Amino acid sequence: MRLPTLRRRCALFATLAAAAAAATVLAAQTSPPAIASGLAVKHVVVIFQENHSFDDVLGRLCVDDARCDGATTGLTSSGTVVPLQPEPDIVPFAVHEQYAQVKAIDGGKMDRFDKNPGCHEADGYLCYTQFSPDQIPNLAALARAFVVSDRTFEDGTNPSWGSHLDLVATQLDGFLPGGPPGTAPGTGLGLGCDSGLDAPWRPTPDATAIQVPACVPKPDGSGPYRPSPVTWVPTIMDRLQQMNRSWRIYAALDEGIGYGWAICPTFADCIYSRQARHLVSKDQVLTDAQAGTLPNFSIVVPKANDSQHNNQSMLRGDNWIGSVVSAIMNGPDWRSTAIFITYDDCGCFYDHVPPQPNLGIRVPMVIVSPYARSGYTDSNNASYASMLAFVEHNFGIPPLSNVDGNAYDYANSFDYGQKPLAPIPLHQRELPTAEQQWLAEHPAPPDDT
Repeated sequence: MRLPTLRRRCALFATLAAAAAAATVLAAQTSPPAIASGLAVKHVVVIFQENHSFDDVLGRLCVDDARCDGATTGLTSSGTVVPLQPEPDIVPFAVHEQYAQVKAIDGGKMDRFDKNPGCHEADGYLCYTQFSPDQIPNLAALARAFVVSDRTFEDGTNPSWGSHLDLVATQLDGFLPGGPPGTAPGTGLGLGCDSGLDAPWRPTPDATAIQVPACVPKPDGSGPYRPSPVTWVPTIMDRLQQMNRSWRIYAALDEGIGYGWAICPTFADCIYSRQARHLVSKDQVLTDAQAGTLPNFSIVVPKANDSQHNNQSMLRGDNWIGSVVSAIMNGPDWRSTAIFITYDDCGCFYDHVPPQPNLGIRVPMVIVSPYARSGYTDSNNASYASMLAFVEHNFGIPPLSNVDGNAYDYANSFDYGQKPLAPIPLHQRELPTAEQQWLAEHPAPPDDT
């Protein structure tokens, strides 16, 4: 009896060993690259600028370098091909609400941008313009040295308020993309739970919109300034907190519009809890980077003057991007950081690539890291949710929804086995005096519309 028992045990051990080997192979095939590399990336930074399409910012660079999918001409509603004219440093104004984006896309034809206010032929086709690399020297240098994603799209046809919700929650929780201001007069800063503002909301896509507090409640329903039918949804901040991962949102806390884009105030879970300690001044990202105290995940939201928003200076925003990235590159955390530089909506400037299903217009995306593939173009379809997918896969965090759960995570943009890339020099450039004066006389508007 001992011999058969021994044989059975040996067979069992062999079976278990085979299963373990198979599991190891499967894990190697499915584990995200950063995890497989021993968590090479310990810090993920998202720099979230304002209001530009891919062709508007990087189209000329792509064509000049014969590297990525950019265009220097655009198609109008009459079927006319027009050149994308040089864009002035003070970014022209074009309507970028949801209706305008849907109209411009025209079912994928990308030919009705000229039907939106601010972009008519009589206006000089102001949204059929683009920047040359020398107008955005820091971003252009980063794009050339590191990774350009030429297939990153908005998560939907959302202007700024909706995109900031999407960035951390992968959904709008029933709110309409444009968000506040609604019918309430407002009593506080920004556009969120502590603003006293209402926003249009509907429980289902085909329902009639009603006005509710501009606030995602806590799980128990508390948070809005008056009772609200909106339900709680988790954010990436919640997930990071649950997994004992550190995070901060660096934002303009001293400006109405900046505070509104600070994301945390829109979620009662954040602004009315200990999470609010993680919302800090935008300038602290510079000191944290220099000190080597960056958290595991950061979102950097610029103040209005640095945002590159319509009617703001593109060069001044490029200086801001350069200052943040340079501080990280020359700080102790550089060797373990991945930086994603992108824009919260199209602006809405011309782009020639039709959106993928359920996504919006293509936006610029530059990925900077010692482990980024040098001079690489990542043409896999991606969206803002792809940045969350990268964070989740990198730190072993469960997804928020099927959106980030199924999103491409920019895996092809990284090579964790390569010799880490060195920092590159970035520079600050002074704006012309006349332009500084114009900006001082034309402050940022109180809202994004």
